[in-house]
Amino acid sequence: MSSDDIALEDPQSYDWPKLVDDLNGLLRLKTTPIGMKMFATVEEMAAVPRLRRPKDIHTTDQIVAQAARLGWTVGITAADLVGAQCSTVIGLSPRDDRWLSGKNMAGVWFETIEDSAQHQAAMDTVPFGKYQAMAVSPLTSGRLNPPDICLIYATPGQMIILINGLQWSGYKKFDWSVVGESSCADSWGRALATGEPSLSIPCFAERRYGGVLDDELLMAIPPKYLPRAIAGMARLAANGLRYPIPQYGIQSDARAGLAVSYGG
Repeated sequence: MSSDDIALEDPQSYDWPKLVDDLNGLLRLKTTPIGMKMFATVEEMAAVPRLRRPKDIHTTDQIVAQAARLGWTVGITAADLVGAQCSTVIGLSPRDDRWLSGKNMAGVWFETIEDSAQHQAAMDTVPFGKYQAMAVSPLTSGRLNPPDICLIYATPGQMIILINGLQWSGYKKFDWSVVGESSCADSWGRALATGEPSLSIPCFAERRYGGVLDDELLMAIPPKYLPRAIAGMARLAANGLRYPIPQYGIQSDARAGLAVSYGG
């Protein structure tokens, strides 16, 4: 079955190992693609097969990393997270006055309390009240059946090819934002809230606590977009536009290289 056929199906019927194999074949990813799913009740989350529950207090970045770096399936509630800065992004805590004040970040990440409050207001978050729990798991496990979003860590070179694949058919310009610290709001916060692909530059906390590598960007993408991206990347590869992108040489005559993809 082609990726074009899969794109017409419900994500519950996706062959996740095949999709991840296609992603790895096209992009040579170094980090495990994972899924994230929100749950209305703790009991629903607890029913996920082979679920691990934290024994310590973590950031959401650490929970995500345990799936992406260790291959674990992990479920959490707000009580497992270090504070509301993490839990509010995924809708497990409210955007209350204290959170919106930015008090905890003023003088640390921002010069004034006004700057900090503007940062908090700018963050994309899941609305509070709908969910009580969240779980992450490698896509190949199929345990989230399906995830709400997929998280793909990639280098800038890999990421632009992924974006090109998304834009191959049904082109649209992507406009993404950067809130700075707490950039999980730019990735999983925005993707969960909008249902659209969301690219972020992982922040200090994601790199310090979440194990994100220095050269990695993060794409949070609803699963329905994956077959489309894979199909697009395959077509681009047939045109000679593939990863890894070979260096042509900064002083070479560009015409011969361009002719490979664009013709005469």
